[in-house]
Amino acid sequence: MSRRDFIRASSGYAALASASLTSSALGLGMVDSAGAAIPTDGYKALVCIFLNGGADSFNLLVPTNDVEYTDYQTARGSLALPKEELLGIGDGADASRSYGLHPGLAEMRGLYESGNLAFVANVGTLVEPIDLAGFFDNQQRPLGLYSHNDQRGHWQSADPRSRNSRTGWVGRMTEIFAAPAGSNSSLFANIAVGATTLLQTGSMVSPYVISSWSGVKPMAGYGTAGSGNGLDGVYTAATDQLLAAGYQDLLRKTYADNTAGAIDAAFEYQAATAGVNIETPFPATDIGDALHQVAKAISARAALGQNRQVFFVNMPGWDHHDNLITGMGSLVPQLSQAMQAFYNATAELGVSDRVVSFTASDFGRTLSSNGDGSDHAWGGNQMVMGGAVNGGALYGAYPESLVLGNDLDVGRGRLIPTTSTDEYNAELARWFGIPNDDHLEAILPNIRNFYAPDATGYPLGMLG
Repeated sequence: MSRRDFIRASSGYAALASASLTSSALGLGMVDSAGAAIPTDGYKALVCIFLNGGADSFNLLVPTNDVEYTDYQTARGSLALPKEELLGIGDGADASRSYGLHPGLAEMRGLYESGNLAFVANVGTLVEPIDLAGFFDNQQRPLGLYSHNDQRGHWQSADPRSRNSRTGWVGRMTEIFAAPAGSNSSLFANIAVGATTLLQTGSMVSPYVISSWSGVKPMAGYGTAGSGNGLDGVYTAATDQLLAAGYQDLLRKTYADNTAGAIDAAFEYQAATAGVNIETPFPATDIGDALHQVAKAISARAALGQNRQVFFVNMPGWDHHDNLITGMGSLVPQLSQAMQAFYNATAELGVSDRVVSFTASDFGRTLSSNGDGSDHAWGGNQMVMGGAVNGGALYGAYPESLVLGNDLDVGRGRLIPTTSTDEYNAELARWFGIPNDDHLEAILPNIRNFYAPDATGYPLGMLG
């Protein structure tokens, strides 16, 4: 049988069970770090939970003071949540204001009240601080404002001046802590569940992709000679022979070397996580399964050789141009229950104060209704969870009024952010171990428009 005929006949075995092989084939061997440029002390992990589609976060966090709630109710019309259904919370940073959470955030309310969760109010992409007059005078704004692709890209790249960014702020940060070239452990510092992300892509690293339902599986049939299927051993031997061949063509050689390394990485990851047993129950939802896999990877951190890890979990479905009340009524409890389970798992593993989870989204949504939903907007509210969080408080500046036509409204309740994503990201990066110097500027090139180089405190204070 010719090599071509063999590959065609065994195509079923060659199918990948997950995106792990592809992601590591692209990223393995491309790390050329001089080693950790910044010393690390103990273990830390960041977990980004991306609410894909643009979450209507002013229905996640609602003002409940009488006048403020009336403004909210007037602006939102049919989208307003009844005040009696909201889960009341105070603001540890401002006792004069009170809020209510979406009724599906019961678990998050508990974490908020125990001091393990905080909200960051009205955060969004900004080039520089801007007010209403500056907006209408064409002061510099993020490119592609209100566009899914552009704003999602800006959140992840931290480069609101460009639509063509090829690296993300986490990818750039990961490279500072990257293991030396040739080490598989450089892959396992930067893990995405489901698909590769701009956020975690650097000039020399890319995220290692795992599946939410199986973690990592090597190629079907590879390495399973004792399975009882006679072709498995033949397929494994033939694959090894093809990958070990002395290719003169540089492209073929690089592909073979990287594919071989990716197979090794898959087996290494599989072996490290195979014996992990998380006793904390997770909900049987997509977001629950994804965060369960993250907990397993954290549990295996020593076997994977990690003391710094970043994870990305995508939760789609938040683009509610219609059916907003019902749609969020389904998604919000799933998010809350999965995040609570994940926090409990970090406590079980003894790292609840070493893992910070944070939400992000394309953008906020219009306060005004389009009839049955809301449309693309700008600023929105986000959650930060973990034992290291100075919880039970709001950070940033929640608008004094949500009435349409307020001092932040550029039209239909599209609110100018009062906190930049640069400040939000810098807070996370500082906690992760990045000093406020040129390292931070390399990660967040826009940061000096919001955070002074001589500042000793954290930008927002939720982790400082």
